[in-house]
Amino acid sequence: MCLAIPGKVMSITEQLDEQFRLAKVSFGGIMKEVNLCMVPEAKLGDYVLVHVGVAISVVDEKEALETFEYIKKIGELDELKE
Repeated sequence: MCLAIPGKVMSITEQLDEQFRLAKVSFGGIMKEVNLCMVPEAKLGDYVLVHVGVAISVVDEKEALETFEYIKKIGELDELKE
């Protein structure tokens, strides 16, 4: 099953132009590099939903934290550590 996982944008690590940016995103302390090309409005501190390494939308903090807690409860975070 594929899920979009909420994470917090911690830093912008690369920006080639206005559209193509890479960021370090924290998923409960697990850091991954994420492509921000689909969410040009995303900025430091925003929460984004990430699917297969690409942020697909910006979400509010409350929604992100609630979703993240649910994902932790069902054990899906183990896959992020790999």
